[in-house]
Amino acid sequence: MTVTATSVDEPEQLEPQDRPVPRVLRTARRLVPAAAAALSGVLLYVSFPPRTLWWLALPAFAVLAWCLHGRTWKAALGLGYLFGLGFLLPLLVWTGVEVGPGPWLALVVIEAVYVALVGAGIAAVSKLPGRPLWAAALWIAGEAARARVPFGGFPWGKIAFGQADGVFLPLAAVGGTPVLGFAVVLCGFGLYETVRQAVEVRRTRVVRRGAAAVALLALVLPVAAALAARTLVSDRAEDGTATVAVIQGNVPRAGLDFNSQRRAVLDHHARETERLAARVEAGEVARPDFVLWPENSSDIDPFRNSDAYAVIDEAAKAIGAPVSVGGVVQRDGRLYNEQILWDPVKGPGATYDKRQVQPFGEYLPMRSLIGAINENWTSMVGQDFSRGDEPGVFTMAGTEVGLATCYEAAFDWAVRDTVTSGAQIISVPSNNATFDRSEMTYQQLAMSRVRAVEHSRTVTVPVTSGVSAVIMPDGRITQRTGMFVADSLVQEVPLRSSETPATRLGILPEMLLVLVAAGGLGWAVSSAVRARRTGSL
Repeated sequence: MTVTATSVDEPEQLEPQDRPVPRVLRTARRLVPAAAAALSGVLLYVSFPPRTLWWLALPAFAVLAWCLHGRTWKAALGLGYLFGLGFLLPLLVWTGVEVGPGPWLALVVIEAVYVALVGAGIAAVSKLPGRPLWAAALWIAGEAARARVPFGGFPWGKIAFGQADGVFLPLAAVGGTPVLGFAVVLCGFGLYETVRQAVEVRRTRVVRRGAAAVALLALVLPVAAALAARTLVSDRAEDGTATVAVIQGNVPRAGLDFNSQRRAVLDHHARETERLAARVEAGEVARPDFVLWPENSSDIDPFRNSDAYAVIDEAAKAIGAPVSVGGVVQRDGRLYNEQILWDPVKGPGATYDKRQVQPFGEYLPMRSLIGAINENWTSMVGQDFSRGDEPGVFTMAGTEVGLATCYEAAFDWAVRDTVTSGAQIISVPSNNATFDRSEMTYQQLAMSRVRAVEHSRTVTVPVTSGVSAVIMPDGRITQRTGMFVADSLVQEVPLRSSETPATRLGILPEMLLVLVAAGGLGWAVSSAVRARRTGSL
């Protein structure tokens, strides 16, 4: 008799990759990229003024590249949004200083959508050769869209505006803020790609020479281009010099309440101008060829109020030089944020009406809808300001002075066309009293430094409450005031008439980068479609 032994099935041995992943690890795998994306956005914010840590933008984009590499578009959309929130929430906190957190949070929630869409695009091109190039171009395409829609756009937070102290700054003279920002983002993604290639070589012992070369080029080429572009940056006088005076009269109180102190603000600027005139007569400072007052230095319409007219006229006569006065003027039933050229002999002459007026600050889009949500918001913005339609260039004592009023400094076109219209120096009259001592003032000052290099012009920044400054064509600040003090700055500055490549090329570099972004995205989408079709056969 034969006995057959029966065997009991033993448990199947799972390979390590087939074993179930513990829930804790699965959760960590989701949370770590999310946390990294948000924190890298915060890191990018820290790279912006008033800090001078411009180089932190590179690791910020390197971490973002790690978060997005190889992700699905849905995952990348969320990670990009978290990056946008981490960056924009602290960067734009000043928008809620006087009006509360509602408008600030609404602005950030909307603006971060652009970053989310860019994140999805970056994830798509992360599988392509030359991925740092496509990714950086996509970022600039996102900035281009954000600078135009909705309501005329909101360019605040462009990467270029965080680089006023950085080695990449000379690239602003090559192709403006798009080229400067592109170089920074390309270098950040190149940093990630270089590290990734190094890790892969160590793990596989295989060198992918093409990919390694691309990574190194993306890391090194922007820096080399910036060093070469330094030859375009000069503070040499081409058309002689002019002695300019910048007046900061200060305001009695910060915040929105400064609007109820209009006469006091006007008196402060007139008084500081007369004080400067006394110093000139005493030989303490040079006599200025012309004087620049800030935006809103006379919110009382001097064409309708004889008292305001007399105060300004007396100040102009005291200093004996033409004065650019920032006024709020009513004309033909419309309200304008206006610069008025005031001659000490002839009185008011040429005017410039601000063209890029600020939504929710100088005019209220969708007024009826917003009023239905919160009546207080509509009351904060009274009559809407109308837009001007001509570039502002004043001839002051023989010098062509271009004007870009406050918010306009964030818009490439608004500064550029003053230079193409003949400006030898640029003035950015501003009123930052609404935002108290927030970082807004320093962010805006950095914009003016970038504009100086972009167009190779001296830039003056007269501000009601500070920080007022004189900026050389190479981006250096040679004089500046404190905040919430009455002060004046007098300096001989170079006059220049040559145009940088950025001035001549205008919008072309940005459009080229948008086309590069579209090409990379199209390539990625078509490759994904082909792969899906091949897999289904």
